[in-house]
Amino acid sequence: MKRMTTWLTAAALCSTAAMADIKATDVEAAYTNNVNVEAKKELAQSIDFGLANTTGNTKTLNVNGKYTLSFITQGYEGKDLKVAFDAGAFVTKNDGVKDNEEYTANLGLEQYIMDGWLGYASLNWLRNKFQNYDNKFAIGAGIGKELFNDGQHSLKCKLGGAYNIQDFSNAQPTRKFASLNQYLEYNNQLNKVSKLYVKLGAMENLKNFSEDYEFLTQVGFDFAVAEQVSVTIEEEVKYDNLPPVGFKKTDTKSIVRVGYHF
Repeated sequence: MKRMTTWLTAAALCSTAAMADIKATDVEAAYTNNVNVEAKKELAQSIDFGLANTTGNTKTLNVNGKYTLSFITQGYEGKDLKVAFDAGAFVTKNDGVKDNEEYTANLGLEQYIMDGWLGYASLNWLRNKFQNYDNKFAIGAGIGKELFNDGQHSLKCKLGGAYNIQDFSNAQPTRKFASLNQYLEYNNQLNKVSKLYVKLGAMENLKNFSEDYEFLTQVGFDFAVAEQVSVTIEEEVKYDNLPPVGFKKTDTKSIVRVGYHF
């Protein structure tokens, strides 16, 4: 009965996202690497799935899924090397017409060095023709540091560079450029089952620093409803000062999703 109640609660929360884009952006992966700070010595995997549907005056369908894999192995001088991979997809339809479709994949490595310092490398890919991207690649590397962690509050930052390749769906020519990337993350473990977090990411084109830049802000609340089931509520804002031709500079998302961890 307890398990059934848990799943019914999760389903009810998912249904509130019917009019929202329920696929959250992985801010850390988008601007640096995607290694989960909770990676363990053993292989850890998780599957997130969201489904929302409405009928009546408006017919909408929103489906998304994400698979994540992470583990820790020995790296430089026997120190921890975190490895993570994730792949995701989502589709939305309104009145039977598809209005968004996106696929992503991210591979990240994070090498602990000393005194909270780390190095990272990443390979990221995205396809979303509704945002005018046939393919969007980024190959990056950089350094980071955990600035503070008292068991409840934590703050970490990353700084690095990336080489970006952007193939567009329309006649706009392919863009290739190097960028400076930054990432900042704050976590507040409110209690044993809930956590508040704030993530900030930014990117600047090194050849056009003052005009070609973007940043992403995400605020979220995550809480466990069972041993292996969690619910996440997020709000995010993305600003791209030089978006693909014909697209707006600002995008916002409100997300409710359920995750299963194993």
